[in-house]
Amino acid sequence: MTSLDHPEAIRHFQSLCDACQELTSRYHSQSELRLYADGYIHALRRSGQLEIRDQARFEDLVDRWILDPSSFIGPDGDMGTLYRKKEAGW
Repeated sequence: MTSLDHPEAIRHFQSLCDACQELTSRYHSQSELRLYADGYIHALRRSGQLEIRDQARFEDLVDRWILDPSSFIGPDGDMGTLYRKKEAGW
């Protein structure tokens, strides 16, 4: 996995991770997380806070991380309920 070296990139990655985990706790789907991450990346790119190389690494790492289901846990700690609400009586 590509690693981040720049402290500012690491802070942004952690912020994005925390936000996406919060969204999964409210049963948002993986595609919705992708949209959120795309918006975050776009805003970060437009702000120019990271150098081009660090921005590219950040984007690559986010792409890999979002697609990896082991990056998230379900709201109740169960990966089986990650993106859907548990119905009563399950």
